[in-house]
Amino acid sequence: MRDEPNHRSAGRTPDIQAVSRAGQILALFRPEASALSSTEIADRLGLNRTTGYRYCMSLVGAGLLERRSTGEFAPGPLLMQLGALALGRRDVVSIAPPYMRELSRRTGVTTVLGLWGVTGAVVSRVEEDSGSGLFVTVRVGTQLALDTAQSHLFLAFNNDQLQVERLLAHLPQADRANLEKKIALAREARFSSHEGTGQSGISVIAAPIFADYGICAALALLGTSKRLPMDPDSEAAAALKETASRMSDDLGGAPPAD
Repeated sequence: MRDEPNHRSAGRTPDIQAVSRAGQILALFRPEASALSSTEIADRLGLNRTTGYRYCMSLVGAGLLERRSTGEFAPGPLLMQLGALALGRRDVVSIAPPYMRELSRRTGVTTVLGLWGVTGAVVSRVEEDSGSGLFVTVRVGTQLALDTAQSHLFLAFNNDQLQVERLLAHLPQADRANLEKKIALAREARFSSHEGTGQSGISVIAAPIFADYGICAALALLGTSKRLPMDPDSEAAAALKETASRMSDDLGGAPPAD
C-alpha cells in the first residue's frame, strides 16, 4: 500500500494518508467506546475489513493501540504516556478545581472544564453542586460536537485558522453558515451559549480561559433551562465570566486584541 502526499487543494498542508487514517482510527475511542474490534473500526470508517485490521495491528506495533484477549483494540501505552505528558503541561487543569467548586456553589449548577481535542472540545473535569439535589452532569472524556458552546469558543479563538477551515469544510453550506455566525458572536462577546435539542431542556453557557499562548480551555455551566438562563447578562453568566477571567489572570493570559 502506497501512501502518497495528498495535494488536493493549493495552499494546504499535504496530508499523508496513513497518518490521517491512523488519526481517524484513534479518534473513534471515547468513554462510551473504550474498546473496539477491527470490524467495528473498518465499518465506521468505510474501510475494507482486511485493511482495517492491518491498520490496527500496525498501531499496536507502534504502541498506539493494544490488543485485548477478547480480540478488541484499546488505546495503547504510548497514548497513555503522551496523554499524561500533555495533561501535565496543561496548567489550567491544575488550577481549575477550587475555581470550579466555588463556581458550582455560587450558581447551583454543574461546572465543566473543556480542553481542545481533535474535532471539538473534550470534557476534562466536572464539578457538580451536590447540594442542589437534582443536577445535570456529563462524563469526563466526552467529545463535544462543533456546534456546542465550548467548541464555539475554541473555534473563535483558535490560532490555527487553517484547522478551523478544515473542520468546517465538511459541513453542509447552511449548517456551516449558521455555525460561522455563532463563532463570530462568541469571538465578539467572549461568551457562548447552547440549548439542547428535543425535550431535554438543558442549557449550557461558556467563557474562554486564556494562557500566554492563547485560548487554553473553555469553562462552562450546565443545567436545566429553568435554573440556568442563557442570557449573557444573567447572574450566572457574570459569575462564569468573572471566574474564567480570574483563571486567565492566574495563567498569565489575556484575551487577544479585537
